[in-house]
Amino acid sequence: MIYLDSAATTLQKPDTVARAVAQAVHTMTTPGRGGYRPAQRAADTAFACRMAAAELFDMPEHPERVIFTSNATHALNLAIKTLVHPGDRVVISGYEHNAVTRPLVALGAETLVAQAPLFRPEVLLRQMEEAITDRTAAVVCTHVSNVFGYVLPVHEIAAICRERGVPFVLDASQSAGVIPISCKELGADFVAIPGHKGLYGPQGTGLLLCAREDVNTLLEGGTGSASALPGMPEVLPDRLEAGTHNMPGIAGLLEGLRFVKRTGIGRIRAHEERMIRTAVQLLRGMDGVTLYASPDPGLQTGVLSLCMEGMECEQVGEVLGKRGVAVRAGLHCAPLAHRTAGTFETGTIRMSVSAFTMESEIRRFAHMLREIRRNGAQAV
Repeated sequence: MIYLDSAATTLQKPDTVARAVAQAVHTMTTPGRGGYRPAQRAADTAFACRMAAAELFDMPEHPERVIFTSNATHALNLAIKTLVHPGDRVVISGYEHNAVTRPLVALGAETLVAQAPLFRPEVLLRQMEEAITDRTAAVVCTHVSNVFGYVLPVHEIAAICRERGVPFVLDASQSAGVIPISCKELGADFVAIPGHKGLYGPQGTGLLLCAREDVNTLLEGGTGSASALPGMPEVLPDRLEAGTHNMPGIAGLLEGLRFVKRTGIGRIRAHEERMIRTAVQLLRGMDGVTLYASPDPGLQTGVLSLCMEGMECEQVGEVLGKRGVAVRAGLHCAPLAHRTAGTFETGTIRMSVSAFTMESEIRRFAHMLREIRRNGAQAV
C-alpha cells in the first residue's frame, strides 16, 4: 500500500512504538494505584512521557501541566469548555476542524469567523485584529489546516490576544511534530495535540498543554490521589485524568516523542515539504486537475488537496483505494475550511505525507492520477 493519509493518522510508526505498546500490555497497570512493580513502572512511564512532551514543547518546568487525553478533540473540548460559556463571543479562523466548531455550537457561543482566502495570512491577521475585542471570551485557531496544509500566522494571532488580554487556544493537530512549538514563546492558554499523527504514537492518545491550572473537568472519578475529597483534586494533572490511564498508548506515545526528538522536527518538516513539492511538480499543468498549493512553501506543510474535473472526489478516492493508494476524499471533518476556500460543494482529494513517505510513492501516486484522468473510473 502507498499510504498518503497521515493527516488523519500516521500508519507507519517507528518499531519502538509497537514494541512499547506490547510491553506495556504485559508489564504495566495504572499509575498511582499501588506501590507494586507494575504500578510503579506505569507511573515512571507516564512521568517520562510528560517530561518528553514538556521538553519538546518548551515547558520543561511544568510536566504536571501536560495532560493525557484520548485525542486532540478531547483536549480541545477541555480547553473550550473551560473558557467559553453560553452566549460568549469567540473568534476562530475559517479553517477550523469540527473539533473546534461543534463544541462552540453545543455551548451556544457567538462565533465570529475570519474567512480569509487560502494562503493569505496577511488578510487573516487583519480580520483577526478587527474581530478580537474586549468582548471576546477566547480565540481558537488551528496551526495548520488539515485540508490544505496551510500554516496560519498563529504567533502573530497569539500576540494580539496577549496584547488585549484574550485567552488563546491553539489546535496543533497538524503541526505538532512537524513545526516547532514553544509554549513559552507562544503564550497560549492551551495547546491541543493528538498523539497519533505527527508524534507517531498510537490512536487513542493525545495531550493538552496547560499554561493555567483553572481547567474545568469533563469527567469526574478516581485519580489514585486525594481519595477522601468529595470532588476532583484541584492540582494538575490529577484534576483532568479521572479513571484508568491508557498505559499501552502512553508508552507508545513516549517512544513516538523520542522518535521525533531523535529525528529532528526541522528534518521531518523539510522531508514533508520536499514530498509535497515533488507532487506539485508532477501534477501541475495536468489537464482537468486543480491543485491547492501555496506559491510559498513556507506556508504549507505535508498536505496537498486537489480536485479532478468530471469525477467526484469520493469516486477518485475509491479508484485509488482499489489500486492500493490510501488518500482521503470529501470534507475531511472540516466543512468550514471548504466553505472558506470555495470547495464545499465538491470537497477535495487529500494526500498527506509523513517522515516515512518515499519519493517513489509520490511518483507512483501521480502516475495513477494521470491514468485515472485518461480513463476515468475504468482505471482500476
